[in-house]
Amino acid sequence: MPEILPFAAVAPFFESFEHTAFRLETRRGYAVDIGTERYERFVRGEALPFEADHPWHANVKVQTSAGKRFERVRLVDEPITTGQRFLLVSGLGNAEAGEDIRNLPRAEAERLSLPQFDYWLFDSRTLARFHFDEADNTLGVEITEDPAEVLAACQARDAAWHFAVPTRDFAARVLSGV
Repeated sequence: MPEILPFAAVAPFFESFEHTAFRLETRRGYAVDIGTERYERFVRGEALPFEADHPWHANVKVQTSAGKRFERVRLVDEPITTGQRFLLVSGLGNAEAGEDIRNLPRAEAERLSLPQFDYWLFDSRTLARFHFDEADNTLGVEITEDPAEVLAACQARDAAWHFAVPTRDFAARVLSGV
């Protein structure tokens, strides 16, 4: 049984990675979002302005200004879920900060045999695999540098990235109803 650590165990990697931090998001929504002020504003149809001083955005800006890359591929359903729509709208701020987020239809992910779990991959060397409960609450992460697991995550990243659509383009289509 792998050791499941609190998500805070991954936090240092977001500043110490050397080249790339990649995230694969596979869930239809995340419990951590529901009930937040931003989520409630989104549900009411209010705009979610870019928050440059938000710690995540500030760090992304610092890291990308140093030449590092933050990349993310989000799987989306057809039709898109409310949780995925929230991530799409709020992710535009992440993109503004310098994160390259792309979206991939779940059917395409299944065709590509992508993993059905979320993870962060740092420098193609360290894998942080998320564990969730049935209600989409994060239980923790398992961190590994096992070559076979890291290689599989790298291959999944490369396949997903190749077919995913940049978030601004995807948002323009989805949010316009096209």
